[in-house]
Amino acid sequence: MRIEIDEEKCCGDGQCVMAAPAVFDQREEDGLVVLRVATPPQSQYAAVRQAADLCPFGVIRLTQDD
Repeated sequence: MRIEIDEEKCCGDGQCVMAAPAVFDQREEDGLVVLRVATPPQSQYAAVRQAADLCPFGVIRLTQDD
C-alpha cells in the first residue's frame, strides 16, 4: 500500500491521526495532515483504510503496490 495526501484539501479535522497515529500526524501551526509513513507495514493497513474512510474531504488516497 502507498499513501498520498492532498494537503491543499485538508481541513485539519484530525480523524486520520486518531485512526492511525503511527502513519499520520498534524502540523502544530495549522493542524493540517502530515504523512509520517508513505508505505506503511501491513499491520497498519486496516487503520489507514479507516483513516481514509473517515477523512471528510477525501484527502487520503491509497494505492496498491504491484
